[in-house]
Amino acid sequence: LESGIAGSADVILLPEMPYDINKIAEKVKEREAEGKRFSIVVVAEGAKPKDGEVVVAKIVADSPDPIRLGGIGNKLAGDLEKLLPDKEIRCTVLGHIQRGGITSTYDRILSTRYGVGAVELINEGKFGDMVCLKDGKMSSDSLENVIGQKSKLVDPNGELVKMAKKIGISFAD
Repeated sequence: LESGIAGSADVILLPEMPYDINKIAEKVKEREAEGKRFSIVVVAEGAKPKDGEVVVAKIVADSPDPIRLGGIGNKLAGDLEKLLPDKEIRCTVLGHIQRGGITSTYDRILSTRYGVGAVELINEGKFGDMVCLKDGKMSSDSLENVIGQKSKLVDPNGELVKMAKKIGISFAD
């Protein structure tokens, strides 16, 4: 979500908000009518169409998490080409280095805070704990409490989604 906003996306597709491919095509046409000759669609792995399934790159047998997502960008590009045959649709898959970008001062200070926190846990003999950031302060939690918890999800009604919609970003929902 934040990468899409920061990268000036016109459409952002997230796992938490199933999309309608027709609404993406409408957004592209709307931008073209405004004289804009390109549109940027940022797609998160796990994004899926309404009444559709996630795109799975492979299944790894004997893994506790066997499903490996991948390929949504190329699938979406193919689907959009069918709806917008007169448009050139390109898919660019960013690697980990590109997605991370250049570190900011905040990133560098935060990573140092994590490092210091990890050393403190070692010095205290807390080898089953991990360092975390809670309410802007460094803290720790046992791995037993953390393992198996669901990932933090984007709230479709949250402040960032509302803000993005107010500045014209579509979620094709």
